[in-house]
Amino acid sequence: MVIGAGPVGLAAAAELAERGMPVLVLEKGDRAGAAVAEWGHVRLFSMWRDLVDPAAATLLAATGWDRPDDAAYPTGAEWAARYLAPLAAALGPRVRLGAEVTGVSRQGRDRVVDTGRDAQPFTVHVRLTGGQEERIIARAVIDASGTWGSPNPVGGDGLPALGEAAAAERISYRAPDLTEPAQRARYADRRTAVVGRGHSALTALVALAELAEQAPATRAVWVLRRGDVGDAFGGGAADQLAARGALGQRARAAVAAGRIEVVTGFRTDGVRRAEGGRVVLVDDTGRELDAVDEVVTLTGFRPDLSFLSEIRLGLDPTLQAPVELAPLIDPNVHSCGTVYPHGVAELSHLEQGFYLAGMKSYGRAPTFLALTGFEQVRSIAAELAGDHEAAARVELTLPDTGVCGGSGLFDAPESAAGAAGCCGPDPETVEPTRPSLTRPALTRPSLPLLR
Repeated sequence: MVIGAGPVGLAAAAELAERGMPVLVLEKGDRAGAAVAEWGHVRLFSMWRDLVDPAAATLLAATGWDRPDDAAYPTGAEWAARYLAPLAAALGPRVRLGAEVTGVSRQGRDRVVDTGRDAQPFTVHVRLTGGQEERIIARAVIDASGTWGSPNPVGGDGLPALGEAAAAERISYRAPDLTEPAQRARYADRRTAVVGRGHSALTALVALAELAEQAPATRAVWVLRRGDVGDAFGGGAADQLAARGALGQRARAAVAAGRIEVVTGFRTDGVRRAEGGRVVLVDDTGRELDAVDEVVTLTGFRPDLSFLSEIRLGLDPTLQAPVELAPLIDPNVHSCGTVYPHGVAELSHLEQGFYLAGMKSYGRAPTFLALTGFEQVRSIAAELAGDHEAAARVELTLPDTGVCGGSGLFDAPESAAGAAGCCGPDPETVEPTRPSLTRPALTRPSLPLLR
């Protein structure tokens, strides 16, 4: 059973199908790649060559699929239309749309019961579009449902700021599509606060800066929790994903030109209504920003674990990622972008046969690449097929961000804090070695995915 018909969920199905294993994908949306379609206006950093799973490509080739130019950069809408939709069609009845998973457990065993637990299959509770409910029996479950539906709040402590819910009509948690007339009208000639420092925030800031060229009264305020901009612009020309590096350079140029106002060391504690329906952000020291018309909150995402309450997950207490994966992706330890490829060993839980994959496996950690997810599900599929050698083998090299350094002290300038990071102040070009991690023994029996 695979939860989610996004890029990684469909790749998992293709990998399993290639190995001749029965598989069913459950997607709560009305189409494959439903979440991707919601950010369809955003152009990806990765080229097409890195956005197509190898097993999926084989499956699609048999249908006469017209593969896009490997060197082109698609938008989310193009990725969904030209790859995800055809892949779902090629998988046929193995993909069910309008099927929301509401719970996963062991048949006849709640979370507490040990006796005979690993011998029992999983029960997957499903709610269909019309409200009907089903229970499906599965021998293994791959949760690739992503994190798109669970954005982080504007509140600096991880909880909604006081007044955040009351000001909901002025707050967005997605990068706006300024090519869409209603969205453009919402932000043109208005003052917008963008909260966050990741690539989504840079995307929104660059779009607002470009809008200001046509609508000169448009203003963007970049609100950062850290005490300095630091390496938020990324690695620039050193980034092995050229489009990602170029985005940071464009944002840097917009700041230098005065089209983006920067506020640092501001951890939002409250949202206060002001005259004319505008809002004022207040930080945890009582400092207030000038009133804004709109707030775009791009502070990351978190996994929805609510329907997994009966599953024994082994999660890192900080990131909510699998405990063996967390040291490789923890932004408190490093921000190098050199995340080691990983597979079933790092994704296993106490509950045998259950895996988190894709963006959801990263918990609250940022900077997930599709290539990472494809490698994850290739390894998981091999393990489920009993091919333990292939499951343990690394078959992927990831591009570097061109940024090297730790997250540093929360309030310290990154120029000073970065030297204490994982890479050191003056990195050499060396062949990376994988960290030594304690891993559970992989001695599980081969099991079909569906009963």
